[in-house]
Amino acid sequence: MAHSHAHLTPDHGPPRRQLSIVLGAVVLAIAVVAVTAMVALWPDSDQVPRDQNPYGAEGVSTINATVTKVDPFNCNSGGEGPDGTVEVAGDCAHVTASVDGEGKATFDLDASRYRAGIDPGDDIQLIRIEPEGQPASYEFLEFRRGAPLTALAAIFAVLVVVVARWRGLFALVGIGVTLLALTKFMLPAFLAGESPLLVAIVGSTVIMIVVLYLAHGISIRTTSALFGTLVGIAATALIGVAATGWTQLSGIGSEDDQRLIATVPNISLSSIVAGTMVIAGLGVLNDVTVTQASAVWEMRALQPAARGGALFASAMRIGRDHIASSVYTLVFAYAGSAMTVLLLATAYQRGLADIATTEEIGQEIVRTLVGAIGLVLAVPITTLFAVWLAPPRIDEEPAATVGDQPAAVPPQGAHAGPRGR
Repeated sequence: MAHSHAHLTPDHGPPRRQLSIVLGAVVLAIAVVAVTAMVALWPDSDQVPRDQNPYGAEGVSTINATVTKVDPFNCNSGGEGPDGTVEVAGDCAHVTASVDGEGKATFDLDASRYRAGIDPGDDIQLIRIEPEGQPASYEFLEFRRGAPLTALAAIFAVLVVVVARWRGLFALVGIGVTLLALTKFMLPAFLAGESPLLVAIVGSTVIMIVVLYLAHGISIRTTSALFGTLVGIAATALIGVAATGWTQLSGIGSEDDQRLIATVPNISLSSIVAGTMVIAGLGVLNDVTVTQASAVWEMRALQPAARGGALFASAMRIGRDHIASSVYTLVFAYAGSAMTVLLLATAYQRGLADIATTEEIGQEIVRTLVGAIGLVLAVPITTLFAVWLAPPRIDEEPAATVGDQPAAVPPQGAHAGPRGR
């Protein structure tokens, strides 16, 4: 006896081979254009400006050491130092550390470094300075964090794979692809003087195509999320360029920015700011587009006779909640990363409106607002794509077939009452 239901695809609908072929061709065309643009923008190694490593000069090197002794002493610190820098009041410290193959190394820490905390047994990195014909001297560079960072990354990876299984594993592979695209293409292209906005759009497009299909599988549902994401990227890029010019952001808001200008004089930091707005919003943008597409597909599975307008309205109710929570995410993420600057501004008793117009804070505010605008626009656009590409209403489907015989089809209106409901 023949069964009365057709085989369903992962998209909760009957196989739609023709639509899949058309969408596959569209995505392939987009991918070919993006990869071609990436190849064209890919800088040669001699085009990327490179400055000398300050720790690789003659007589200068970095070494690993372990703290063995910390002796605090009164250094009469506080106020402004002879070079104009602000010194923190409090004790300094004389530190002794063991160095593999070199015995002991001694160095002094200023009050701010000592107050931050250093104890016997800490693994550290030192700058070793040995001018020709003179004994070596040492300066503190950094704590060695390789082991704890590796452990945290391993814990994260294991949890992702255990909870999300294959999708989690593919998501980790997507992170690797993202890091490769950033470090091997986007950052070198920025330094080589290519258009930062074009590089950001091309790199983000390639990243999203790979990451979305890796993490969520090849399906019409994923393709609808991809289309919404690409529109969001384009909108963010256009708004970012306009906002950067409108707010007159120069991109020079910190000592690191000034150091970059000194290292790469021809770089346009204002264009870099606009380009980074595209990159900064990718994570949240990907989140909302995938969620909206999944919401439409699940609602279509639960309400197979629902009209497109009702499906869109229901999905947008979910989207509005997601927009609200994602906007909070963007704001909290910035507030956490800029906490030092915000604390300093508060200590100086500067008003919020005053510090918001500074270059350093203004950059982040504009980046957050532009990312939020792109995010808000992506929600209804993705929802439209998803409703358009979702499995059709049951009432409008032709009779499904099992083998050579037509399968039994429920009578008109059996699923959800009258068509107008």
